[in-house]
Amino acid sequence: MTYLAQGPRVALRRLQVQDYEELSLLNRESAELLGPWMPGAPIITWDAFENYLSRLEQPTHEALFICLVETGAIVGRANVNDIIRGSRQTGTLGYSAYASTTGRGYMTEGLGLVVQFSFGELALHRLEANIQPANTPSLNLIKRLGFQKEGYSTNFQFINGAWRDHERWAITIEMLSASNRKP
Repeated sequence: MTYLAQGPRVALRRLQVQDYEELSLLNRESAELLGPWMPGAPIITWDAFENYLSRLEQPTHEALFICLVETGAIVGRANVNDIIRGSRQTGTLGYSAYASTTGRGYMTEGLGLVVQFSFGELALHRLEANIQPANTPSLNLIKRLGFQKEGYSTNFQFINGAWRDHERWAITIEMLSASNRKP
């Protein structure tokens, strides 16, 4: 398997049509974990998967899987959405872990690779992440990666039948360089 970026335990690769069955199973098994935080149902049906694929054909979206280096099994997913080029060079980071592999550090390592890929291959200057205040595991993850809280967005995104508030976190290439650390 050819990876876009690789760490000691996990690596990044792009979404493929062949991923439908594995992604569908992971989302089904993780529905309780993901449900409160995701806008819409997790991708389970073929139609939902096809819609996801068609969205990714746009230059404003990039989907990456975080996989175990040894087996290639998917342990997480990251999207860089709403990519804006020109004077902003920014994107919005979305991600999800899966119930069967949480708590092992795979997402910290994997999202660190996503940040590096975004600032390198995608030539972005800034990544933003919007997280519901009650999603403590996600907030802790983003903090570990060096993102800084920028603000609070009231009624930011429609999730589970209601507009939900989100905290806005961001990292720039300078912030990553200034901390002299690789996520």
